[in-house]
Amino acid sequence: MAEYKEPIENYSLGKSTPQKGSLSKVGVIGCGTMGQEISLHISQCGLEVIFIDLSDEIIKSVFESFDQSLDEVINHWGLTQSEKRAILQRIKGSTDYNDLKDCELVIETIHSRKSGTSKEIRKEVFKNIEAVVSPTAVITSNVATIMISELASVLKHPERAVGTHFILPVSKVKIIEVARGSQSNEESYELVKKFARMIQKKVITVNESPGSVHTRMVAPMINEACEILMEGVASVRDIDETMKQATGFQFGPFEMADRIGLDKLLKWMDNLYSEFGESKYKASPVIKRLVRVNHIGRMVGVGFYKYVNGVATEETVTCAEIR
Repeated sequence: MAEYKEPIENYSLGKSTPQKGSLSKVGVIGCGTMGQEISLHISQCGLEVIFIDLSDEIIKSVFESFDQSLDEVINHWGLTQSEKRAILQRIKGSTDYNDLKDCELVIETIHSRKSGTSKEIRKEVFKNIEAVVSPTAVITSNVATIMISELASVLKHPERAVGTHFILPVSKVKIIEVARGSQSNEESYELVKKFARMIQKKVITVNESPGSVHTRMVAPMINEACEILMEGVASVRDIDETMKQATGFQFGPFEMADRIGLDKLLKWMDNLYSEFGESKYKASPVIKRLVRVNHIGRMVGVGFYKYVNGVATEETVTCAEIR
């Protein structure tokens, strides 16, 4: 198990033992962009986090990313070095599911590059989690276009599964969409609500549906932005600026797409189109072209915008480049 080594005692933080039955430790499966933001936010709210990923090399890379993200906050006077060390001390990384055994809540947030919904991979993850956690632990998935009931069908105790949907950027969006599965019990749902309060989020309870609210609203908006770009009506930057100024959105549609990851966005759209058959969900050729050349957004340094150390530069995709 990998972890930040410096003793937390050096920073005069309390060493009180959590009360029995309290929600003090959360597991996260998969630490890509979303998993990292969720893990950091949970730790910043004072809870312990153990994340599981595929290799020690990935775990090392994740901690380097954590370090960079927190340094950016420090540079904007939002954090002290002591607070940064305390946040990192509460996060551990491992390749062994057995390290989840003390978690009262586990969030699956894997992102497979394979096409399709990754349902079978997620189901396998659910079985791996259930094999090591307590009978009362709650298992959730950060589902965008998959229904939690489908994933829970492989569990011995499907009543413990609840769907959650965090929205990027996790530290700034104050809500979590929460969906009960067909067999989710009240105790599991209430634990997720308690968790949301502990990490300063408001629960938006949704009925099970592929895409819920956020994904189904965002996908057509990004598609329409791509159409406007292809028609040469306005540039990437001007379309984003218009939407931010006119609506109060924190990010424009192209900024949003780059943060989500165009490969993930394409999956969302393919899944929604497959489910509903409506043209508004059919991915724009622009998105497909960018994904083919691995220009999938902020994570790789180029998408609709070009990035240096995660910060967008003045360079963007032009209409001529995507025709």
